[in-house]
Amino acid sequence: MTRDAQAMFVTEWFLRDSNSVVAQPDARTRERIELPRPRMQGGRPIMEVLKDRASCRQFTNQPLPRQLLSDLLWSAFGVNRPAIHGRTAPSAQNWQEITIYVAKADGLFVYEPTEHALLRMRASDIRSAAGLQPYAGGAPLDLIYVADFSRATDASEEERHLYCVANTGFIAENVYLFCASERLGAVVRGAINRPLIAATIGLGRAERVILAQSVGYPSAASELDSDKHSKIH
Repeated sequence: MTRDAQAMFVTEWFLRDSNSVVAQPDARTRERIELPRPRMQGGRPIMEVLKDRASCRQFTNQPLPRQLLSDLLWSAFGVNRPAIHGRTAPSAQNWQEITIYVAKADGLFVYEPTEHALLRMRASDIRSAAGLQPYAGGAPLDLIYVADFSRATDASEEERHLYCVANTGFIAENVYLFCASERLGAVVRGAINRPLIAATIGLGRAERVILAQSVGYPSAASELDSDKHSKIH
């Protein structure tokens, strides 16, 4: 079965499950989960982090502590200059068009950087269904990067796609470097079930799923497995 056929099969199966997709709650009534204040001191020296940055595809099922999750999301695309709403990753023309959705065992959430909080989108676990690789559901955390093209103004269609993908890459690299500093594993995934993710989140017509990134504690087999993959290292 090809990846496209696999994605279509999984999407149809998932969407037929009445417990999987229900009407999205209004943002004002969604459960709000406050995150601890991110720690902006410490960490390993940047040259050591760059030396250790790598992709990991084998994870334990140990969840990330809330403080570590807070630090991770702030590092990814949090607000680091509140006076101008500056972010930790650059954004073409300051569009800030990328939204991070967080998939965990206890549900799907959206990261709100201004308030540094999570809003619950649904209670179901979509990690395995949303990924097309065997290891997709094994990591305790999946970050899903969505671009809102309606924010990408004053640019051609080609430029909008180029910059949105580049902006996503900046965020994903922040995650890679944070994970290397904290000795976590991470891998960017392009082979994802975009139709299912879009339907589950309830994306608008101008929104596109760009990439996903799995994060977790590396398993003992992760280093042995790393040389078997050639697409993303």
